Amino acid sequence: MCAALTSAVSRVTSPLYAVCFFIVLLLGGSALALQFDAQGITRYARAKHGERVAAQVSAWLTMLEQSQSLPENQQLRQVNDFWNYRVRGGEDIHIWGKTDYWATPLETLSKGAGDCEDFVIAKYFSLIRTGVAADKLRFIYVRARMGGLGSNTTIAHMVLGYYATPDAEPLIMDNLTGSVTPAGRRPDLTPVFSFNAQGVYVAGAATRPVDRIGHWRDLLDRMKKEGFTP
Repeated sequence: MCAALTSAVSRVTSPLYAVCFFIVLLLGGSALALQFDAQGITRYARAKHGERVAAQVSAWLTMLEQSQSLPENQQLRQVNDFWNYRVRGGEDIHIWGKTDYWATPLETLSKGAGDCEDFVIAKYFSLIRTGVAADKLRFIYVRARMGGLGSNTTIAHMVLGYYATPDAEPLIMDNLTGSVTPAGRRPDLTPVFSFNAQGVYVAGAATRPVDRIGHWRDLLDRMKKEGFTP
């Protein structure tokens, strides 16, 4: 349930200040494409993680190839279903032995588990590969109410938002639910801020620029070693 997000937010008083602790940053043209050799990626997965993971990676790459010709709304569903079905939710400390680790999509498949950030990262790169424009996607930090209507229990959570146009109501891709749902039909989620290559967005405030941080650079470096060109 994204324990690292909860911990980080509890140490700061401003959501914009919290960005510096844990946000995925998409700046300077980074992650605007995802290029790779499918056979090379599968060989890498087999050599490093074994046949089971290679089969999972092959299924992922096949899904991406098949999705490229689909309308974007169908691409969203295909990608969301793939990751929600094949990966179970967990916390970094149990999966990686670290309080905060941003896994590559291949690493997430190797464990079969990930936290909310890992789901968002995997879905983001998948959609970029299928041809969805990066400026239509935002990483959205929310407070998620757990336990149904009337519950006061909330967790820090991250989802991926798709904006058909800059001012459109976003469609939410979330590992807590199986459907791709308009934001207005998710009363359990309270948005705090969102961000993409253009900056950080907070309701009632001007768009703020963001700086690069180590987690994102480290993630891209590991993806390059796996054979991806993000």
